[in-house]
Amino acid sequence: MEKFRTGRLVARSWQIEDLPFGMELLGDPAVTALIDSRGKLTEAQVREKLYAEIERERSRDVQYWALFDNRNGDFVGCGGLRPWVYTLGEADFEMGFHLVNRCWGNGFGTEAARGALEFAWEKLQVTRVYAGHHPDNRASERILKSSGSSSSTMVFTSPPA
Repeated sequence: MEKFRTGRLVARSWQIEDLPFGMELLGDPAVTALIDSRGKLTEAQVREKLYAEIERERSRDVQYWALFDNRNGDFVGCGGLRPWVYTLGEADFEMGFHLVNRCWGNGFGTEAARGALEFAWEKLQVTRVYAGHHPDNRASERILKSSGSSSSTMVFTSPPA
């Protein structure tokens, strides 16, 4: 099921049949180096993550959705929203994205971030979204800042109506 669309990306819900895409992304140590302390993930670990994303969407209507290039259908990575667990607010979400390394540096991260934020504002009607990045991931830091973060703690607030 399609969740959002940008100029070049379409985000859709993960399915367990997407395991090969998950392996391409999370089985790559270059991708996981700054997002998972275990390094590249095994097939069993990726399957577990896919099940968790599917369950998160079932229970909270959000996930880090699978991202595809809408011009050619190529898998690009994942991006979207998760419940923000560091506050008590039920309506607080975290925005994030992870791209396959062949897509780094092509603006897909910025599109994914903006698409997820637009989904949060328009579909979920939330007024605040959090985001973070590994301190060594300067590319993610630049993307988050260019996407409209209102502070160094990467808090995004919805645009005025």
